[in-house]
Amino acid sequence: MKTLVLVLEWFFILYFVLVNAGYMALNLLAIPSLRRKTALRPLEDLPPVYSGFEPPVSLLVPAYNEQATIATSVRSLLQLDYPEFEIVVINDGSDDGTLEALKQAFQLEGFPEVYWRRINAQPIRTIYHSRTHANLRVIDKVNGGRADALNVGINASRYPLFCAVDADSILQRDSLRRVVEPFLDDPTAIASGGTVRIANGCTVSGGNLEKVELPGNLLPLLQIVEYLRAFLFGRMGWATLDAVLVMSGAFGVFRKDALVEAGGYKAQVIGEDMELVVRLHRLLRARGERYKIHFVPDPICWTEAPESLSVLKDQRIRWQQGLCESLHRNRELLKTKNAGGTPGFLAFPFFMVFECYGPLIEIAGYAFMTAMFLLGQVSGLAFAAFLALAFSLGFLLSVSALLLEELSFHLYPRFSQMGALVCSAIVENLGYRQLVTFWRLVGLARWLRS
Repeated sequence: MKTLVLVLEWFFILYFVLVNAGYMALNLLAIPSLRRKTALRPLEDLPPVYSGFEPPVSLLVPAYNEQATIATSVRSLLQLDYPEFEIVVINDGSDDGTLEALKQAFQLEGFPEVYWRRINAQPIRTIYHSRTHANLRVIDKVNGGRADALNVGINASRYPLFCAVDADSILQRDSLRRVVEPFLDDPTAIASGGTVRIANGCTVSGGNLEKVELPGNLLPLLQIVEYLRAFLFGRMGWATLDAVLVMSGAFGVFRKDALVEAGGYKAQVIGEDMELVVRLHRLLRARGERYKIHFVPDPICWTEAPESLSVLKDQRIRWQQGLCESLHRNRELLKTKNAGGTPGFLAFPFFMVFECYGPLIEIAGYAFMTAMFLLGQVSGLAFAAFLALAFSLGFLLSVSALLLEELSFHLYPRFSQMGALVCSAIVENLGYRQLVTFWRLVGLARWLRS
């Protein structure tokens, strides 16, 4: 019995060390990219001089019951600084006044237009053109979900690149220019993902972000630290290894022909954005084609984070279900031997062990160590050392992400702001992170039952 307890004790300790060491390694791998961005920032801040080779882009905006904000969101997109782009809003069978709000704001009128159905999707009702903005169209369709709406937008889009944008997101004026840059430099680029930042507490006027501030609510403040650690610098680390498996659905650019050939978004899955990226890796690796999926670290997309535990709970459960489903549906990537590259032999196992089944191992570790301590099988000193190790590693990882933020983007320049984020990094590891892990375990259980 004592031998088994000792083995399990060391297993859980080793797991906590490995998962945090893995993310720390990703943070360190992100440093070269950060140094390059920092060196080039003075040039990037100059007024843009377009070469004429910038590919035109179709902005696809799926909208369902967005009556209150859709007109403001579209006006914000119309102000983007880019030579040639179109906006295609897909009204996904909204049962509120979303379509009417668009008609009134942009003087829409029905237009008989050829619709090439390259990807199967729900039927469309009407395609509208704006009389005030030549690059704006609105498609009214039967409800089918976000993935189905994006497939309709891809079918109707005119340009070789498309950018999926959430209707409630805020883009900086230079965001499209920055996220398309990889397609200018790399002929093998098939996708480019941007960074998502939390807009809670920031000053927004006319659909544009005017001033960056921290939220007054603790919950979104904790999520800022979480986003920096896992969503920003973690993805930057994977990008240096050419192994990006996750791209935010709020802002990403794809080469349309590659996505059409892959079959478009899967409407029947929960995490359609991640599933698409993993599927592209699997299909292109299996065919032996050269390709690259980029990640752009600049803070180019701002979104509202949940401010209530109930909304955050539902979000994290859904994210976990989507992650597990995406990996399971594309598990052949793991079997692609030499052709799988770093996405297959490194990123996929990491996500499977630490992201998909990680919540089960972490919760089991906390439960086991607590039970053994209460039963007298683990000494108080060993139990305290385990908790201290779990906290200190998590805190070190969060602080390292804050340090990278300060050295690179410097979005929170005041001492009070950085002090608040450091305090949040402490609080995050004293209950919040464990709570999110439990919700992820619920998501894993729901996926296993489905």
